[in-house]
Amino acid sequence: MKQLTIVGAGWAGLAAAVAATQAGWHVQLFEASNIAGGRARSLQQSFAGKPLDNGQHVLIGAYSNTLALMRTVGLKPDELLKRIPLDLRFADGQGLSLPNWPLPLNMLAGLSRAQGWNLKDKASLMQAAWGWHRARFECDLTWTVEQLCNASRLSPRVMTQLIEPLCLSALNTPLNHASAKVFLRVLHDALLGGLGSSDLLVPRVDLGELLPNVCAEWLSTRGTDIHLGTRVSAAQVSALQHAASADSAVLLACPPWEAARLAADIAPKWALSCAELTHTAIATVYLHCKDVGFNGLARPMMALHSHAQAPAQFVFDKGALSEQHGLLAAVVSACTIERDDVTELVHEQVCKQLGLVNVEVVQTVVEKRATLACIPMLDRPEPFVAQGLWACGDFICGPYPSTLEGAVRSGQQVVTQISQVTHR
Repeated sequence: MKQLTIVGAGWAGLAAAVAATQAGWHVQLFEASNIAGGRARSLQQSFAGKPLDNGQHVLIGAYSNTLALMRTVGLKPDELLKRIPLDLRFADGQGLSLPNWPLPLNMLAGLSRAQGWNLKDKASLMQAAWGWHRARFECDLTWTVEQLCNASRLSPRVMTQLIEPLCLSALNTPLNHASAKVFLRVLHDALLGGLGSSDLLVPRVDLGELLPNVCAEWLSTRGTDIHLGTRVSAAQVSALQHAASADSAVLLACPPWEAARLAADIAPKWALSCAELTHTAIATVYLHCKDVGFNGLARPMMALHSHAQAPAQFVFDKGALSEQHGLLAAVVSACTIERDDVTELVHEQVCKQLGLVNVEVVQTVVEKRATLACIPMLDRPEPFVAQGLWACGDFICGPYPSTLEGAVRSGQQVVTQISQVTHR
């Protein structure tokens, strides 16, 4: 039986392990942490008897590979994820909300009732969307999202209330630095992926239960040797790589900085390309509202007016989502503020914009290297590292930004590539 050794049990490593198991490989899975999930995992801290996460994650309906993986290991995405037609409205009612209708009817209906938008705003978005569609969602490879919007003549309000929050949530990179090409790819899949592809899928359970825990159990029952709390050394990777053959391979499914460390002596140039990648942070501020009569927000997810002194873009009602009543999770994408400062600013922002008074900070989680900085012409490493040694993850070359879907696709695709090579 062919042997695949995987280093890292994040979403990419788990996806690769499942794909390899289905293809008839025996898998050994090593993870330095005591829990699986990587940068999308549950924490030891809890609220109302349920774990907090290392950040509030959102999927979209177009994440077909991730949803299929969940079903493969016996999960039911429709029960674990709350499906919300794209809704980027603020507490004051402004913003865009799309009904669950086919394109372009959903866009027309959403625009017709978008509060706070004048005819110029609505027309600019329709013209831009039509232009992107005619161009097959392609653009100059060097453009930022800001340059794309300027070239498309989008109104300032549409850029502020729609494009900016979409860009930050999808690419975790500010408009003036984010890749327009990658942004258009995400829009293409969301808008043209069929009914429901643009829906927001918000977890009803903690991230561990959303996939990693059940995935690890599925793998274990099918013969995978899972070693949690086990850090693999560069010497061990080198020895495995030297011993690799047509019947064995090694897969680095760890973060880029860790992959760079493990591959430094084997493939110095590849390792350097990993080490030189830049990353952006995501902060999640968990707040407990104790206002008398507070029964949750008007919607499970609400947009927040964001600026330098009010950095959060979205707030989630964990009571409506996961029965953690009174708990709110405010998210700051592309966070550049220190932990204490972001906590104070977000606390004030949420209270002011949502009209809340008695709100306590529960926990602030800052994932400093949450995602790649998704800039134009980003040179991402290839999955092939050296003979017998491969890599996968949301940082590996591919069309998607650093998202769960990007990680899952990378893990699945690299197994196909390894299999093709070993079959020769």
